[in-house]
Amino acid sequence: MKVFNTLTRQKEELKTIEEGKVKIYACGPTVYNFIHIGNARPLCVFDVLRRFLEYIGYDVRFVQNFTDIDDKIIKRANEENLTYKEVSEKYIEEFWKDVKGMNIREATVHPKATENIDEIISIVSTLIEKGYAYEVNGDVYFSPKKFDEYGKLSHQPLEDLEAGARIMIGEIKKEPMDFALWKSAKPGEPYWESPWGHGRPGWHIECSAMVRRYLGNTIDIHCGGQDLIFPHHENEIAQSECCNGAPFANYWMHNGYINVDNVKMSKSLGNFFTVRDVAEAYGYEPIRYLMISSHYRSPINYSTDVIEQCKASLTRLYTCRDNLDFALSNAVDGDVSEEITAMLDKRREQFIAALSDDLNTADAISAVFELVRDINTNVITDAPVKGNCEAAAKLFDELCDVLGLVYDRKKEDLDSEVEALIAQRTEARKSKNWAEADRIRDELKAMGIVLEDTAQGVKWHRE
Repeated sequence: MKVFNTLTRQKEELKTIEEGKVKIYACGPTVYNFIHIGNARPLCVFDVLRRFLEYIGYDVRFVQNFTDIDDKIIKRANEENLTYKEVSEKYIEEFWKDVKGMNIREATVHPKATENIDEIISIVSTLIEKGYAYEVNGDVYFSPKKFDEYGKLSHQPLEDLEAGARIMIGEIKKEPMDFALWKSAKPGEPYWESPWGHGRPGWHIECSAMVRRYLGNTIDIHCGGQDLIFPHHENEIAQSECCNGAPFANYWMHNGYINVDNVKMSKSLGNFFTVRDVAEAYGYEPIRYLMISSHYRSPINYSTDVIEQCKASLTRLYTCRDNLDFALSNAVDGDVSEEITAMLDKRREQFIAALSDDLNTADAISAVFELVRDINTNVITDAPVKGNCEAAAKLFDELCDVLGLVYDRKKEDLDSEVEALIAQRTEARKSKNWAEADRIRDELKAMGIVLEDTAQGVKWHRE
């Protein structure tokens, strides 16, 4: 598999530290609100990365954190007259509702910043001992000027980065570029004991601590949104490599932005949507489909027209799978043919090639729709063969599972009354009693059952 490495700005063959195993860290949410559709993109994209790596045989250890202490969380707690813990737990619970709705698998570990204070203090202490960080009145700052490779991820020299930096009111750091590893507690704020007094961790240090604790000094892949490249990921590299004396991550993968009606999503512009908002209107699966419908490094556009197109595409997939089930129920016995085997192998190889080329989910989805076309043409025939139907269904499910799609299929069970009515209508049609057949069709329609007469028999679905 090849991935585009932000660190080197080129596609590289994925070579893992340990053969057959992959260690991945993905930056998770700051839990002070519902996740928005911008958050949904890395969640969906890197879920596919994990699924695909497992599909091609890797043992994946996937860690995704919760930032559960932060200025925004404290502000929300004060606004709602809650503790920071009550706020973070509330929105972690809401996070699970949304990610399960989008069919995102749980990480191997979902650590919280507040569960790793000892590890954070250990790293900060080491950075002070090594001369990369300093303490002033209970605050601890990291000095990027002490790290010669600072800027290597964002590909900007320190002087350019420094030009946009400034010292905020209340900060007592030595240089504008210095960033906080530990913040002394203000009156009324939550705090933890530390060698520098009461305080709490800075934002960047928590990820370095959780990577080291759960994955080790060096990991294979670190991923997240491109908005995190600087300063968050740049700072993670600096503090981790200075502390541990080892490379932090060998590959960096970053997804592109989301636009809304072709304008960058922003709260200030009023074009900001939560996943919950969109799901209530369109369902969760169209959101997932949208997030992986374009190459992950390209920007994507959200609009009502686009999400409706995603719903229509999903309907095609569900219809194909339902038709396969129906064909299988009417199939004649027989093994899968050589022609069908060759056709399915071709689509599997096409799918794997797409995702092996820097996780090209757009081309992988195209391969699935070509499989759908092949199934409709060559498998679902007037005389379907059991072996062909079973092999096609197996591959369809396999590929959709890697993408995390077609996960909301509901097995419909007719009750005895409806079953009897369909049987009566079938007999009426055999007797050419068209009026009775039409009457029963109308009765079923009033019950929400829609019938479709096909060469293989009567198909039905609920309205």
